[in-house]
Amino acid sequence: MLPSRPAGGGKAARVGSSAGIYALKLERSVGVLPGRKGYVSVLVVAGSGGHTTEILRLLDSLPAAYAPRHYVIADTDKMSEEKVCTFESLKLQPDSKLQYTICRIPRSREVHQSWSSSVVSTLNALRYSLPLVFRLRPDMVLCNGPGTCVPLCAAALLLGIMGMKKVLIVYVESICRVHSLSLTGKILYRLSDYFFVQWSSLRDKYPKSVFLGRVV
Repeated sequence: MLPSRPAGGGKAARVGSSAGIYALKLERSVGVLPGRKGYVSVLVVAGSGGHTTEILRLLDSLPAAYAPRHYVIADTDKMSEEKVCTFESLKLQPDSKLQYTICRIPRSREVHQSWSSSVVSTLNALRYSLPLVFRLRPDMVLCNGPGTCVPLCAAALLLGIMGMKKVLIVYVESICRVHSLSLTGKILYRLSDYFFVQWSSLRDKYPKSVFLGRVV
């Protein structure tokens, strides 16, 4: 059972409800329920700006069984680490141990970066992603749009292809994407195990996607 959220205004209640539905779907897809399988190690891809806010709201609705949480942030992202630390400090229970780590890898693509140079920077990010994912061996990768998702998900797929461990890839498209997928979404649409969208118009265009309302 998901933790209850305090009663609030209409918008806050709807946000909490939608995030809770997403969280329940994730629980069922991974097959982890409290007292059943134990803990699930999650690699969380945090992106600058709204991406991190969205992913943290979703994480807030997940039960304590989703731990440890390994956050991966682009090395040029100056804001996400502070948001993650604040979120985790509020989540920390008295006398409990820290259940998260923060790792940094090179950014796959900067805003307005050319496509040709993006290939080189993504390959460089993959070079750092492979040893990181192989060392952490998470049960699940949870991401929602930043370009850093791509090399990390590629490394997770390789882990399964090599028969070392099946890693579930869960992608939640950003609420900003109303009529079309982001570039990251287009790449991961066929590679992810579960692909969530926050607008019904996207669900109609992409039949594999699952529409469950808005996270934020």
